[in-house]
Amino acid sequence: MKQLFLTSSVNTVAHDIAKRLDLASHNKLVFITTPAEPETGDKTWLKNDRLSLVKAGFKVTDYTITGKKPDQLKNDLIDYDFIYLSGGNTLYLLKQSQKTGFIHLVRDLVNKQGKTYIGTSAGSIIAGPKCPDYLLERDEVMEVEKQKGYGLVNFTILPHWGSKDFKDKYLKGRLQIAYKVNQVPLLLLTDTQYVHVKDNKCEVVDVAK
Repeated sequence: MKQLFLTSSVNTVAHDIAKRLDLASHNKLVFITTPAEPETGDKTWLKNDRLSLVKAGFKVTDYTITGKKPDQLKNDLIDYDFIYLSGGNTLYLLKQSQKTGFIHLVRDLVNKQGKTYIGTSAGSIIAGPKCPDYLLERDEVMEVEKQKGYGLVNFTILPHWGSKDFKDKYLKGRLQIAYKVNQVPLLLLTDTQYVHVKDNKCEVVDVAK
């Protein structure tokens, strides 16, 4: 069974996600912090996301894919029930995923090994077919092949829709740059919503309702 939970902010929805799972028998979650590594500040949001998962009933272990070899990644991650990708810098996460081979491993873990994928912000964006153009630096060029994401779903999440903190990013370029002819479907997600993908079914859940 293929299962994913894609969020803008897991901090606000972890308790609801937990209701859909049997954490009494399977609760081991690897909390991959790689996309947060380039971010500055105290990263309170990262700490809050982690705490929300702990409170929801997950047994959380911190981890980074940075600097790892493919065999090490496989050995380290194979025993976890849940693969969690944090928020942060999507492009940095993509480059580290390609460099370490994680991009191939995560597809196998989710599509063939039955691991449940949980993403927040950057971790949700990268689950789609490609890294959106708006995340590239103005003068940066990436080959189409290298811009491919994990491909676990056939749409691209645009997180934090309606958030005051991200208002300028949307109004001053994110939507204009992201939408174009032949663009993969875009799914705008608020901080109180998450997407639940189970096998071939996709549901948007709003915990604020």
